[in-house]
Order: sequence, then structure tokens, then C-alpha cells
Amino acid sequence: MATYKHFLVDTPAPYVAHVQINRPKKLNAFFEEMWLELKVVFDTLSVSPDIRAIILSGAGDRAFTAGLDVQAASEAGVLKQQEGKTSDVARKAVGIKRHVQEFQDCISSIEKCEKPVICVMHGIAFGLGLDISTCADIRICTSDVRFSVKEVDIGLAADIGTLSRLPKVVGSFSWVKDVSLSARIFSGDEALRVGFVSHVLENKEAALAKGLETAKLLAEKSPVAVQGTKELLNHARDNKLADSLRYTGVWNSAAIQTSDVERAMLSGLKKTKPRFEKL
Repeated sequence: MATYKHFLVDTPAPYVAHVQINRPKKLNAFFEEMWLELKVVFDTLSVSPDIRAIILSGAGDRAFTAGLDVQAASEAGVLKQQEGKTSDVARKAVGIKRHVQEFQDCISSIEKCEKPVICVMHGIAFGLGLDISTCADIRICTSDVRFSVKEVDIGLAADIGTLSRLPKVVGSFSWVKDVSLSARIFSGDEALRVGFVSHVLENKEAALAKGLETAKLLAEKSPVAVQGTKELLNHARDNKLADSLRYTGVWNSAAIQTSDVERAMLSGLKKTKPRFEKL
């Protein structure tokens, strides 16, 4: 595994990567250098033949992430970067839009990653923590987690992905508007009740163990099948039924020719554990 400045990356099991946001003294709050590095981490793991599933968590005992480092943003954020460049509102807007797009692309690298991403959250998970977690494929949390779509409390609408993805993650649009408009804190149990998370565990250790158990299970499957399933589910979420069915047919016209199909079928008949080649 490569070494990074703001993230710890290791392999706790074969074909499994564990990525930790590593700024615990600042509650794993993000500033620009961090989200740029996050994209490098996930773009690298996405194409690594040695990785088939990824766990994402926060280092330390207090937070998954407190979201954006507001102090850093006030001192060197996009508004500061635009100062003195021009007095024209339209030109300032273009600069801010480009900055937001880059930020969105960095966080979206989690969703675009070819490998399934399991997000394990504990403690504080505010603002950007929701943007990040909605990009993940599976979400697990602790019983003490505190979630909040926090942006309205700092005077803006969330713009890095939560407002676009959260309505597609849970079934209640009323609930989404409730937590997004109010910025109120909600618990892991509430998140489980609305379908935002799959499991709530008693502490971080247990949540990480569940995440690892899930990642190991996914890593044992055919990487052709797992990555294809993620791709097709994401496409179905974002497109019309007819378009999704057509895309699935085109995708599987190639993928179904893999030797993994024969291996999986034979292992079922012989009651053996299949072994799949790297992808």
C-alpha cells in the first residue's frame, strides 16, 4: 500500500483495503489538500488488481469526520482565493463553480470507484461526512454516532452531494427534507429505521469487525460479478428502467463470457470454495 499524508491505507485481509481518514486531533475535518488526496487514494484502489473491497473509516475515537474544517475554509477557502482577482460577480462565480466542481469530483471518486466501498462511521459524522457516506455502497455505524446535514447551520445549502444522493438512498423524502432543512442531529437507530445504514453496532471495534466481515465476503466473490453488479445498480438508480435493462444486456453480453461463471457453478456442484483470477 502507498503512503499518504492524510490517510492510512492497509490490507487487513486478502483483497481488502482499509482506508482511514487520519486527522483525529481535528476530528478528521477536511481541508482542500485532504479531499484532493482522497481522490488519489480511491482512484488508485479502483484499478488495483489486488483489491476487491474497501472499508472507509475515521481514525481516533471521537469522529468519523466533523466535515469541512470551517476555520481552514475561512482562512484559505474559495472565497479567500477569489479576493483581489476581480470585482466582476460573474467571473467570481466561475471561479467558485470550478472549485465546487473539483471538490464534488474528489468526493464522487468514492462512488465511481470500481470496487464496493463499505463506510464505517462512529462518533461525529457531520456535513461532509454525509456527502462521503452517501457515495459509499454499504453503510455501517455505531450506536453512539451523531449524524447531521450541517450546512444550513453555516449559512449555505450542502453542495458536495448529500442533497443529490440522500433522497435516492432512503425512501422518505419528507425525512430527507426534515434533516437537511433543520440540520438537526440524528442517531444511528434513526438512520437504520429510514434505511440510511444497514447495521448499527455497539462500538467502533464491533462496527469495524462487521465491516471487515462484509468486505471479506465480497472479496471472495467473482470480481467480474461484484464490480458489474455495482455498476449496474448505480446505473439503474440514475436512469429509466428501459435504459437500465438495455445497458445491463450490453454489459453482460461481454461479462457473461468470463471463466468466473463456470468456476462459480462448478464450485456449487462440488461443494468447494471457488478461486477467481485478479481483474
